[in-house]
Amino acid sequence: MDKVMRFASKKGVVVFSKSSCCLYHAVNTLFQEQTVNPMVHELDQDSEGREMKRALTRLRCNNPLPAIFINCKLVGSTNEVMSPHPSGNLTPLLKPYEALF
Repeated sequence: MDKVMRFASKKGVVVFSKSSCCLYHAVNTLFQEQTVNPMVHELDQDSEGREMKRALTRLRCNNPLPAIFINCKLVGSTNEVMSPHPSGNLTPLLKPYEALF
């Protein structure tokens, strides 16, 4: 759990995923549209990835991957991030992390 929270606090938007996760690509597309560049931690590339996935489950992430943290808080997985977007509720959460061009 400590390692998950350490990574989650490294950047404003952090995604825990696997390199083969197709759902991550949908979330990443959404972030690109919002000009947000999240830190991505691929659990299948980490020797402690299984333990981190269990920690995400304990944090009540229903579908543990991808798991998205915004401002060190677990937002959830793909559904929890994608569903508030059409209503505009996601934009204020991501606004502080938009890239400046």
